Formats: sequence, structure tokens, C-alpha cells
Amino acid sequence: MKRKRYLSEDSVSRRNFLKGIGACVALPALHSLMPSQLLAAGSALEAATTSTGAPLRTAFVMFPNGAIPSRWWPEEVGRDFLFKETLQPLQEQRQNLQVISGLDHENANPGKDGGGDHARGNGVYLTGVRLNKSATDVRAGISIDQVMANEVGHLTRFPSLELSCDARRQSSNCDSGYSCAYQYNISWQDEHTPMTPESNPRLVFERMFGAGPHGERADNAKRRMMGRRSILDFVMDDARRMKSRLGVDDRDKLDQYLTGVRDVEARIQKAEQFGPNIDPKMPTPSGIPENHAEYVDLMYDMMLLAFKTDSTRIATFVLGHDGDNRSFSHMGISEGHHDLSHHQNNAERVNKVAAIDRWYVERFASFLDRLDSEKDVDGNSILHNSRIVYGSGNADGNIHSHDNLPVILAGAGGGVLNTGRYVKHGAKPMSNLFLTLADQVGVPSLDRFGDSTARLGNV
Repeated sequence: MKRKRYLSEDSVSRRNFLKGIGACVALPALHSLMPSQLLAAGSALEAATTSTGAPLRTAFVMFPNGAIPSRWWPEEVGRDFLFKETLQPLQEQRQNLQVISGLDHENANPGKDGGGDHARGNGVYLTGVRLNKSATDVRAGISIDQVMANEVGHLTRFPSLELSCDARRQSSNCDSGYSCAYQYNISWQDEHTPMTPESNPRLVFERMFGAGPHGERADNAKRRMMGRRSILDFVMDDARRMKSRLGVDDRDKLDQYLTGVRDVEARIQKAEQFGPNIDPKMPTPSGIPENHAEYVDLMYDMMLLAFKTDSTRIATFVLGHDGDNRSFSHMGISEGHHDLSHHQNNAERVNKVAAIDRWYVERFASFLDRLDSEKDVDGNSILHNSRIVYGSGNADGNIHSHDNLPVILAGAGGGVLNTGRYVKHGAKPMSNLFLTLADQVGVPSLDRFGDSTARLGNV
């Protein structure tokens, strides 16, 4: 089911938005249904929940251009590890996460394909497959978030949520002959179809809760659905009349088009099935903030709201595409991030890249703090009942390596994950971790994913 996103370039006051964060009405999953009645609903629902019956959430967050390895990895393995400077902002959450080393993406390495490490860093991040090097013949693979969404997405209003702080989009060739579809997407419905992320917080909010001020959103959403249904009915009637007059090739094209129309119709039916979402007592974000820190924090808040209201249990968030050359002038760094990542061991440039790495970790740590402060329906925190993978498709941006990727696994998954430690796995496919996470969601009969060789143990 292909879902389209639309962009806007308004500005927003995060302060005004956050005033309403705590004013949401009760979660859709209620204490009165926990846990026995909820678990009695069937095995599929059990698979999408923790042992207490609370929703089990999964998110994959990607930051661009790798990290300075010597500033990222702790010295000691086990529970007595000490954070180095890049991960120091996570100190308050150290008992709620794992630092994981030794995970590789072999299919992101050049091999016979040559240049294009940034496109591969994005396209392989959640798929684990070798990309077809072409600007037009796009072939990747289904991403692990969509494997999970296909299994449990019917239980929530939205099967998954795709977010980005990368509003810029390009078409055709983006990196050494690779399609831009690879460079700007980490979530893939199938080998040909990326799940285009939404970069405008206003549109994310309106998709979840409806447009307009508090008190009017449910009615506005209903009217919008009725309007869409009327248009779809007209399109389908017109297509049926036209089909008898078309040749074979044109009929095939029309059938492909109608498949997309039927997908829209299915989404409308699902929205009608769930009824109106909650109506948060907060202003709708007006668009993309000019301040990048506010922008990143606001998109993290969109994910928090989606999890808090059980609008979805699967999310992806692209902080910036690999190869992103954003400057960080508010930190006194005028050079582009990607340009700096090719530091050639120049101490000044290394320090600047490390400062950017830490800035991204600070934003992530703040998000974890907010997740940890939100009580879930079982009395635990939402963070406790989540699995948040934070990492990059590149390991060392200076040499474009894809082995020993920087990875943080935050949250306890409802208590099944062994948090509060630094773990070295030693040259294992990243896809092995994905297999283990899929098992915990309850994805059946997934013997292999991407380039996996086995489940990742000791998680």
C-alpha cells in the first residue's frame, strides 16, 4: 500500500505546540482492558504487545554521515562502561539502552558497483540488500519496519509512520549513478516502492488528528473522508466505462492505476473503521521551524504523539540523508557536514564532526527523556515498552566504511531486552538484529531477512 506525502514550508512555534503535549485525552488502549481482556483478543494482538498487554512500539532513527569512531565507542564492555564525549548526553538514560558494536552492512560496501556509498548507506540501512545501481531501474528490498507493519499494522490507525527532517527532494541521479529514491528513503514497501517520509510536522499532525482547531478536527476529518470517497467512486465508475474501449497495453496501465486507487479506498475504509482519533488540546503546528534544533525536536514529538495515542506502533525517522551537507552555524560550524566528514584526520575538522555527532545525540537523548517520562497504560514508561534503534548507514564518514556501524538500541521492549550495557558482537550482519526484533513483534516464519545469517543473540 503506497502512501504519498505532501510538503509545505510554513514556520512553527515549538513552544506553543509543546504547551499542549500534556493535554491529550486518554489513550485509546485503556487500563480497564489491561491485560487479561486485551490479551484474550487473539494471538495477533498478543504479538503486538508486551507481556503486560501494553503496545510494543518500534522505531528506527537514522543520522547522516557516520560518526567519529574514537569519540563514539566506550572503552569497556559490559555494565561498567563509560560514555565517551559523543554519547555523554545519554548518561541519564544509560540503564534504558544498549550500545551495540560489531554490526555490519556488507551490501552497502562498493563491491563491483564503485562509488555511491551515501545512496547505499540509506537504501541498505533497513533493507540489508544489494541495491541495483541505476538512476531509473530502482530495485532495493522491503525494509524491516514494513515487514513488521505488514504483520501488526492492522491493529492501529496507521500501519506505520515515516518521518524526515530532510524537506529537500531530488529526482533521477543523486549519487554516482544511484537513483535519488535510494538516497532519501530508508523505508521500502517492496523492492520498487519507497515509503516517502513526511517532513512537515503540520501535515503529520493533521494526518493523525485532523485539520483545524481543537474541537473541530473530528468533523473536518469526516468531511474530508466523505469528499475523498465521492471522488474515488467517480473515478472507479469512469474507469469501468473506459476499460472496454482500451487495448491490452492500456488496460494493463489502467489496472496498475486502479490498484493505487483501491489502496486509497482501503485506507479510507480503515479510517472509518477506527472512527475519529483523539483531539489533542493543542494548536496544530504551522509548518517547518526555521531553527533546526526545534525542527528535529518537533518531529521527535510527532513520533511521541503517535506512540502515546497508539496511532501506530512502527515508525522511521530520517534526521538527514547520508551525504547531507547541512552547516551548523549556530554551533560556529560554517562548513557542510558531509564536507567535514572527509576530514583526512585533520584535528580541527575531526573536532567539528564530533561536535555535530554529539548534537544529534543530544536531540535523541531529549527524545528518550520524554518517552521515559510518559506513563504507558500498564504503568511502565513508553520508553520501557519500546525498541528504538538509533544509528547511521555509514560507520566512518572519512573512509565511507559500513562495518562496525554506530548503533544504539534504546528501550526494554517491555522487559525482554537486556539494557544498561555496552555489547560487542563482532562482525555480524545488522540484519541479524532485525530478525531478532521481528521475532519480538511476532512476525511469523521469517527465516531470513536481507543478508542475515542468524538471529542476533545476547540482545
